[in-house]
Amino acid sequence: MRPLHSSRQQTTAALALVTLVTITASGCGAKIAENSADDEAGGRGKPVTLTNCGEKVTFDRPPERVVTNDVGITEIMFALGLADRMAGYAMPDDKGDLGAVPWKDGYKKTKWLSKKQLSQELVLDAKADLVFAGWGYGFNEGDGFTPARLKKLGVDSYLLTESCRNGHEGGGSGGSGSKARGVMPPLEALYTDLRNLGKLFGVEKRAEALVARFSAQVAEARDKAPKGADRPRVFLYDDGRDKPLTSGRYAGPHDIITKAGGDHVMKDLDDTWTTVGWETVVQRDPEVIVINDYGDTSAAQKEKFLKSYAPLRNVSAIKNDRVFTLDYADLVESPRNPDAIARLATYLRSVKR
Repeated sequence: MRPLHSSRQQTTAALALVTLVTITASGCGAKIAENSADDEAGGRGKPVTLTNCGEKVTFDRPPERVVTNDVGITEIMFALGLADRMAGYAMPDDKGDLGAVPWKDGYKKTKWLSKKQLSQELVLDAKADLVFAGWGYGFNEGDGFTPARLKKLGVDSYLLTESCRNGHEGGGSGGSGSKARGVMPPLEALYTDLRNLGKLFGVEKRAEALVARFSAQVAEARDKAPKGADRPRVFLYDDGRDKPLTSGRYAGPHDIITKAGGDHVMKDLDDTWTTVGWETVVQRDPEVIVINDYGDTSAAQKEKFLKSYAPLRNVSAIKNDRVFTLDYADLVESPRNPDAIARLATYLRSVKR
């Protein structure tokens, strides 16, 4: 695990460091970092070797036409000030108000290629030299859209660390459905990608400043979060009626819930996003349910279903009307994760047990 600041003094020092850079990622008026690269290896065009999902990958030069898939991945690029290195992004139009996020200027500068998943045709039409996506976040063996296929076409790939396959048989969300995903704690995955991309594009100082800022924000939230026996049990509900789609310990919600002062009831699942049975939810009796807000089914509709579903009527969260909503982009690996921790921590402090 990454080191977290254990005192208010350390938190203040980390925040002070961030003021030395041009990134200010809190609030809707935040600016994207300047697009000029730091004077580092990637910025000078030298080959860069990274470890991505356990494999050493060498890039001959910094990519200049990156295509991304989905909101979290796209905003990692924006947070690093790399909008000028992008040829476009693919993203459904159910991701909320993109004009209100700290990196809104990136959306103004970058082409929206598709409201569906990336495809080989989109990548080639965009003349991309790198695809930043992941298993379950664009790459899909069933459709033949894989890093191996792109490599044959002369296009490099970088895999989102949250999506790395861990080689274990597991939940049905791991790309082909035969392997679970996740190789490290969720926030560590975010920090890994920020540092890797910082090195690749020659903006390492910018990446470290972001990591420092996010670490400080998380540490401050943890200082105020419920602790010990006061930690309420929390379940993440993504969607699903017959079986709920939820988060294991390798997806963003695990660290968001845990660092916010909650006891993640599905922390024993060695996967990212996966399904469980309702009987498991009932048995673990969550005191708070966090809803993932996205898709054709609104958060209000999901909440209505949960409160009307008979097997859940005696679950503490339902009996006490403790349902909290976070956006999809808060819960997948993205620069929004630390702020989501802070907001959930505030809510969990209000829970009376």
